[in-house]
Amino acid sequence: MNTEKNVTLVLYTSQRTRYILLGLITLAVAWWWGSKSPLPQDLSYHNFADQRRILAITNGLDVLSNLAFLIVGIWGLVIVLNKEGQERRFLDPMEKISYLVFFAGTTLVSVGSAYYHLSPNNGTLVWDRLPMTIGFVAFFISVIMERISIKVGLLALMPALIIGAATVFYWSWTESQGRGDLRPYAFVQSYPIFAVAAMMVLFPARYTGSINLLLVLVFYILAKQLESNDEAIFAGTGGIVSGHTLKHLSAAIAIGWFVRMVKNRGPIHRPGSGHVD
Repeated sequence: MNTEKNVTLVLYTSQRTRYILLGLITLAVAWWWGSKSPLPQDLSYHNFADQRRILAITNGLDVLSNLAFLIVGIWGLVIVLNKEGQERRFLDPMEKISYLVFFAGTTLVSVGSAYYHLSPNNGTLVWDRLPMTIGFVAFFISVIMERISIKVGLLALMPALIIGAATVFYWSWTESQGRGDLRPYAFVQSYPIFAVAAMMVLFPARYTGSINLLLVLVFYILAKQLESNDEAIFAGTGGIVSGHTLKHLSAAIAIGWFVRMVKNRGPIHRPGSGHVD
């Protein structure tokens, strides 16, 4: 068994205190979004800066940059399904389930996002956001399974996926009723960032290299900033590339780094780690 010491951020408090702190973070994020008024989709969101056609493809770079998700998604699936090194990457074969869902969701993002960018509107946006929720949820559950409990993660996976999908359909339905509300979807998108960061501080890792999750989160946050500055980046680069195209690439790098982490990791021998399995 790999006894290599791993950099850790764990705050050594009682297990009860850790769960209370994680619960408080959950309530805080839920309260933040719940305290806001209903958030309809801003229709100007669909008006992306780079609308150039490439090879007869509308919004060419925003569409074609989704190939990055296809590449890292398939790479992740290959790593998880490859039998060589599995006993090192997964102490329990059941852990692979959340990773398979995550990388399958990533692969589907390449399709859903490309479909949306061919004709950006609220209707096509549903098929962009739906696979993204699969990714957010499965990523979150994979960290629960490593840091807290495999059993809890397995039990939570399907309900969490259903809830995630429901937030997308709820938003779409409220838009059709003329009172769009993105708040539940925004919670599903933002909560895993805070929860994963908290779990890294509160609960010990089972595998080496888990510190790389910080870089995954950094690239994802960068992707959100690039998305918010779509037009400014397009203008700043002289019309070479837009913020939204770079958002796709940054998010794909985050996932690729996650794949790399899983590929290279091994178990940490830590007697009495406190995991509930």
